[in-house]
Amino acid sequence: MINTEVAKIFQDMAELLEINGEKIIQRINAYKKAATYLSNLKEDIKPPYLVARVIGEKNAKKIEEYVKHGKIKEYEELKEESAIRQVIAFFFASKGVSLQELKENAKKRKIIYSRFTKPAKQLLELAGSVNQAKEAIDKVAKWANTRKLDYSIETVFKKWLELDRLKPKEAVKKAFYNGNPMVYSELKKKWFVINKYGEWLEFADKLDKIEWKIIE
Repeated sequence: MINTEVAKIFQDMAELLEINGEKIIQRINAYKKAATYLSNLKEDIKPPYLVARVIGEKNAKKIEEYVKHGKIKEYEELKEESAIRQVIAFFFASKGVSLQELKENAKKRKIIYSRFTKPAKQLLELAGSVNQAKEAIDKVAKWANTRKLDYSIETVFKKWLELDRLKPKEAVKKAFYNGNPMVYSELKKKWFVINKYGEWLEFADKLDKIEWKIIE
């Protein structure tokens, strides 16, 4: 039934507006009211404009649009906007910036939000879905962070064909004694300390005195 299908769309539109931070609460409530009304109808209203007195003229026109074209333009735009916002939020989260911080910095113009919408949209088109775009960002972020490299959404484009080969740099634990590096000789089965002159001195202390440091 058309009513059921459009009711679902109106409910989705209300939720997307909430996710996107819509400030006009009446707009959200209007979609929720229309969704509830249409869900309770037992048969489709024909023509759709007959329900305008209950759900409003604008929403009635959206029903007509759905009947004629099989979709509602504003709904498609809201979905795209929401997807773009999710990609941008995930990108900043990968850099340690929370959604709340992102919103505050955008308000203060410390982050120019519009600067990220175009590359986020392009990434979505390239990836095909929000989840695929997030996975790509995650791979690039892990690869870059372990190498202390900066990255942007554009970096994901540049590395797109290499994504499966991008691996985080493995952290290596190395032994030290009193700040000096150590090496283990498999031949002699002994530890040696390398002093500042590059000399190998046989380690004669207890093994628990060896310090292990993570070297990236």
